[in-house]
Amino acid sequence: MGRINFDDLQGAHSYSGATAYNQSKLANLLFTYELARRLEGSSVTANALHPGMVSTGFGDEDPGRAQRLLVPLMRPFMLTADQGAETTIHLASAPDLTGVSGRFFARRKPRRSSNASYNRATAVQLWKVSAEMTGLTPTG
Repeated sequence: MGRINFDDLQGAHSYSGATAYNQSKLANLLFTYELARRLEGSSVTANALHPGMVSTGFGDEDPGRAQRLLVPLMRPFMLTADQGAETTIHLASAPDLTGVSGRFFARRKPRRSSNASYNRATAVQLWKVSAEMTGLTPTG
């Protein structure tokens, strides 16, 4: 659901918690896929994952009415922290994933992420902007 707003990347002109969250999730995917491309041919891998809806304190301080009303109702159906960590642990330790890079996983299985997350031009632009914002020299 996210899109990268390069004209207001930090949300300085217009901020919405939901928009910022969605943009950050898309940015994570774009950045991971671009990193995987840049690491191609090395022994280093980069993958992304969705842990599922995990019952944590995330969003507890969100002032939005929907967040305050819906999360308590959804909590009984959410994963525990241990269950939410399963995909991360699997990606870090499964021998059959050695060398697998540039993929998205959910519930320990490869999945397709959003169409927007595969936009190479946006990924390259995000890489360059990220490098500039952190004072690094953009490459490629």
